[in-house]
Amino acid sequence: MPVECSDLEAACAQYARTLQTIAGSPPVLDLVHLGLGPDGHTASLVPGDPVQNIKDVDVALTGLYQGRRRMTLTFPILNRSRYLLWLVTGSDKAATLARLYAGDTSIPAGRIRRDSALIVADRAAVGQLQIDSQAGVA
Repeated sequence: MPVECSDLEAACAQYARTLQTIAGSPPVLDLVHLGLGPDGHTASLVPGDPVQNIKDVDVALTGLYQGRRRMTLTFPILNRSRYLLWLVTGSDKAATLARLYAGDTSIPAGRIRRDSALIVADRAAVGQLQIDSQAGVA
């Protein structure tokens, strides 16, 4: 993502065109690697940000988060991807990981499709979560 551009709106459009060139129209990514924030954010899709409501653009600019605007992939392109890999570490993520695992759509991460997804988490993040060994959590 060209995040250092002076015109971030134009940079979003440019990156969306790049994705179309590489991954088709509409772009379908083979693999998306996601993290999980303690507040349930992922891919700079944070709770309460209007960017979560975008349905017709694959790359967008967020509102202010931690003092900065960010470019992000939106739910449409993330949910078109073939596979999703979540990497979750730290005890501060344990409650949020449980919500993600349960499919809680009130957090941004919970709005990402669950089929074809693998969650890799350390012991601290897993916390007290009861996991079925066949459920796609490593």
